[in-house]
Amino acid sequence: MPDKKAIIFGVSGQDGSYLAKLLLSKEFTVYGTSRDAELQKFSNLKSLGIKERISLVSVAINDFGSVFQCIKNITPDVIYNLASQSSVALSFSQPHETMESIELGTLNILESIRLYGKEIKFYNACSSECFGDTGETKADEKTPFNPLSPYAVSKAAAYWMVKNYREAYGISACSGILFNHESPLRQDRFVTKKIINAAVDISKGKNKTLNLGNIDIVRDWGWAPDYVEAMWLMMENDISEDFVVATGISKSLKDFLSISFEYLNLNWKNYVSIDDNLYRPTDISKNMGNPNKIKKQLGWKAKYSFQEMIKEIIEYIMAKN
Repeated sequence: MPDKKAIIFGVSGQDGSYLAKLLLSKEFTVYGTSRDAELQKFSNLKSLGIKERISLVSVAINDFGSVFQCIKNITPDVIYNLASQSSVALSFSQPHETMESIELGTLNILESIRLYGKEIKFYNACSSECFGDTGETKADEKTPFNPLSPYAVSKAAAYWMVKNYREAYGISACSGILFNHESPLRQDRFVTKKIINAAVDISKGKNKTLNLGNIDIVRDWGWAPDYVEAMWLMMENDISEDFVVATGISKSLKDFLSISFEYLNLNWKNYVSIDDNLYRPTDISKNMGNPNKIKKQLGWKAKYSFQEMIKEIIEYIMAKN
């Protein structure tokens, strides 16, 4: 029996790279897209040692013809859409780019699947940012959306688009509503990576200060390789439906800061300055998730603890430096 074929739109990012590695282990033939596959360095794929095993294709996700031609040429069994401008903070200064890459990109893939006519299963990367501030309640699949950023608004629109195409056209499409998940492959502009990079530099005498915004925010943080396994399980499910993916345990950014510095025998209070300019226009105080549905129906649960996740990232960066 020939291998199944998978397309990962957004293969060069953190999740795309770990997902590609997982799918290869499941004997998929993996195709990954980038706007310019010849110029893209694909450093994450290289760091995982899998770049040469991925068939890389140039695709502009905001161009319907480009997306449709890609799908027509490859004839995939499954498609994962992880491509978009992925920074909440950046979405405030680049709302048009954010909305175009997420909303139009998702629509182009869905419409390509519909018009192509072949049975193709589709996974859409949604985000817990769609819930906004959850307060003391852990959000699940029935929690109403309350997006508070251009990024979250776009992800919410894409979620409803997927649901509509599933119900109106019978397309096998699902969305994973993922809470925060980190790894060494996380981009440096994200605050978690910023904290760990600074802590490592300070421990080595390369830096003395770290400027941060609101450190009292509370999030549900997980380990990225665990979360791509949840994506795969969703696509293996006989019924296409949406799932919240979270650890069910929430910590503050101050906790993240404290554990990161303590691991390196440092007291964060001696090095961190709070900068009001780093606060977001509309920040979320608490964003907490309830993974009971995916645990019960698909048997998934987070394997790495909050502390283990931080330890893994620090040790990777220490070894790299």
